[in-house]
Amino acid sequence: MEKINEVVKVKITGIQTYGAFVTTNNNMDGLIHISEISYGYVKNINDYIKIGDKIYAEVIGFNDNNKQLKLSIKDIDYKNDGSKLVRIAETKSGFKPLKNNLDKWINDKIKEIMDKM
Repeated sequence: MEKINEVVKVKITGIQTYGAFVTTNNNMDGLIHISEISYGYVKNINDYIKIGDKIYAEVIGFNDNNKQLKLSIKDIDYKNDGSKLVRIAETKSGFKPLKNNLDKWINDKIKEIMDKM
């Protein structure tokens, strides 16, 4: 039986607007909810996967009511080998460096252009 955080090979068996249905090599059924496809906005799941695709998915939970796996592909290389992807952490300073440096960067670029004339 699949375990939480395990990466498993799955086959896409159906696609709905809210997610993709899959089956594992162990004949377990699962769902990749649309929110587990990507960190960005997913307009169309078919832009990422198609029915019949064999991909990797990470087990993130188990629905006891219908004995279905909850799966995710947003943190792994789902098309190639299922390896974990490294995400760049968001900075706590947000746009502050841009605000603090924009005038200097603009002036530096203007000076660079003027020096070439």
